[in-house]
Amino acid sequence: MVSRSTDVLVIGTGPGGEGAAMQLTKGGKEVIVIERHNHIGGGCTHWGTIPSKALRFSISQLTEALGNQHLREAGVKVNPSMAELRKNAEAIIAKQASMRKSFYVRNNVELIQGHARFLDTHTLKIEGGDEISAEQIIIATGSRPYHPEDVDFNHPRVFDSDTILKLDRKPRSMTIYGAGVIGCEYASMFRNLDVKINLINTRGKLLEFLDDEIADALSYHFRERGVLIRHNENFSQLETTEDGVIMHLDSGKQVKTDILLWAAGRTGNTDRLGLEATGLVADRRGCLNVTNCYQTDVESIYAVGDVIGFPSLASAAYTQGRSAANHILGKTDRCELIGDIPSGIYTSPEISSIGRTEKELTDLKVPYEVGHTHFKSLARAQITGRTVGMLKLLFHRETLEILGVHCFGPYAAEIIHIGQAIMAQQGSANSLHYFMNTTFNYPTMAEAYRVAALNGFNRLF
Repeated sequence: MVSRSTDVLVIGTGPGGEGAAMQLTKGGKEVIVIERHNHIGGGCTHWGTIPSKALRFSISQLTEALGNQHLREAGVKVNPSMAELRKNAEAIIAKQASMRKSFYVRNNVELIQGHARFLDTHTLKIEGGDEISAEQIIIATGSRPYHPEDVDFNHPRVFDSDTILKLDRKPRSMTIYGAGVIGCEYASMFRNLDVKINLINTRGKLLEFLDDEIADALSYHFRERGVLIRHNENFSQLETTEDGVIMHLDSGKQVKTDILLWAAGRTGNTDRLGLEATGLVADRRGCLNVTNCYQTDVESIYAVGDVIGFPSLASAAYTQGRSAANHILGKTDRCELIGDIPSGIYTSPEISSIGRTEKELTDLKVPYEVGHTHFKSLARAQITGRTVGMLKLLFHRETLEILGVHCFGPYAAEIIHIGQAIMAQQGSANSLHYFMNTTFNYPTMAEAYRVAALNGFNRLF
């Protein structure tokens, strides 16, 4: 055993750990990063964001091919296996991991493979290796799917959001328990493969944090596609058989399908860190409490990414890592996130939003107005055949300040950033006038902002 020291230790190479490490080393700090897996990139790269979105893209291409009239008339038949659909994801994962590793090499950041445990508030012990001390330690260990004790995840027909990506054959039917972002994304993906979907929602409507109109649009679209949504239902017990799974619900209902995808909640990866040596205590879901600058209750320890809970987004984790690094570097004016964080939900069609919803503005008694664009009226949407969707602007009736942007439809996760950029401006620069008076390329999806702005402005008179 060797005792060593460095300026900052980072645990985890996901977006949060990477963002912190890169910012710190560019700020002149000596950084050592510890990763317990034998690959770089964390859950985001290997069993979360990248593989699921790559699989979604493959399924989307398949759906477009099956819906192409010219291919049908030519007699082209497409029926790839799950393994073939995953090939694209596997190639992208390899590229991402190689690229991310190169970041550490180019910036002379030392990487250590191994499991780290706290010995005290400044020291980590690498399992089977060195003891390393540092002035500060950043926890960026991410999260994993929540596993209730009474569900047998070793059964070959029971999956979580990590293991579902290893599914070897397409099922005929699937129960998805949990209608949050992950549950809705997988419901959309597998329904596009013609899998019969039972989506079990413990709440009264889908994705209640969204603007009501957007959540209702998703619910309508799901039902139109044949997804069976069961609201206000709770899990009682799971019965597994050779030919399927039977989910028993508190209401007395029994839902039998080929497989189960458990998508209800996640757990922060803190249980094996030896937090008891630091005095830190995680909550019941394994998450740590932090300040606005991502400092925990222990001054020398920071935490970023999924391990602190909401919003549990890769994009936010990277920025949180940089913010924690800036606080360590003494740049306290740059340690908090700037503005709202856009949501990106990769259903088909996509959903993305930023800012206030109508319900929030109503509860706050803010005088607002609404501007809409329905994609079916946009030339670009008509050309591409992707006409399902809408852009919705919420703005102050008197100042015309943009208060919220909500998008449902193709490219929503890209379109939202135009609104985000304007909402981040100060004073009169954040105004409906920007969208009304700016020339957008034609035909584009971006011109939805001009159409929505004019639609909303006309409501004022």
